[in-house]
Amino acid sequence: MFDDDADDDIHPLFHGAPKSVEFRKLRKRIVAAAREAVDTYGMVCPRPDGSRPRWLVCLSGGKDSYTLLAALTELQWRGLLPVDILACNLDQGQPGFPATVLPEFLTRMGVPHRIEYQDTYSVVVDKVPAGRTYCALCSRLRRGNLYRIAREEGCEAVVLGHHRDDIIETFFMNLFHGGRLATMPPKLVNEDGDLFVLRPLAHVAEADCDRFARAMNYPIIPCDLCGSQEGLQRMQVKAMIDGWEKTHPGRRNVLFRALTNVRPSHMLDPALWDFAGLSLTPPDSAPQAAPDTPA
Repeated sequence: MFDDDADDDIHPLFHGAPKSVEFRKLRKRIVAAAREAVDTYGMVCPRPDGSRPRWLVCLSGGKDSYTLLAALTELQWRGLLPVDILACNLDQGQPGFPATVLPEFLTRMGVPHRIEYQDTYSVVVDKVPAGRTYCALCSRLRRGNLYRIAREEGCEAVVLGHHRDDIIETFFMNLFHGGRLATMPPKLVNEDGDLFVLRPLAHVAEADCDRFARAMNYPIIPCDLCGSQEGLQRMQVKAMIDGWEKTHPGRRNVLFRALTNVRPSHMLDPALWDFAGLSLTPPDSAPQAAPDTPA
């Protein structure tokens, strides 16, 4: 699938990529994992008229979204992702947000894009009580605007940069604080039924996103500009999993594998498994074994 020759700089997004064997392996691992997720979860849905699907790839300026854009661009470049990509950044008006960084970067890289300004930050500050985190309301407002933009741009999918670790952490957040077994699915349909929400980095480790974006020297924008990040429950869950990983290396891989290997018959949800309808097989209805033959 991927060669080790001089075609590494196949797109401006990869110009200046390190030439080390370690980086080559990292890049291939990320792109292969993204392709695996796209194929496994059927993310590319051809249009009825035969035209190419159009994806709105959401770019926050964090390490994960840069990695997402690079991986999808490489797959597209190699003819392995038959979709049109439109990168989108939603400037939500957080104090200190460097508004020129992403437009300049995307223009320089030749990536089709749309930059949208919506001051949702003021709304969040007004609505959220003092001392509470802004994240939940901020996320809902952001998602609503991204859905609107996707519709305006003729996209059928909103593509997000959530990775494997986000999915694991969300599972524990729902378990501990929501009382349900659920996480971020790699593919879902929005409530209105007109847009897919896709997570092509579902199989990619956060550490790989971090190493990749930093090695490429992408202009990272911090996600804590609003000052509402300290003490989040998610940070506590992350610290818990970090502790497990330190004590038992590979624990994250096991946790993620468990999310792909669910057995409804061994859970307790009667909506998923008909416990009441279970019945026994009477002994006399079982096939009779042939009588023993004397030696």
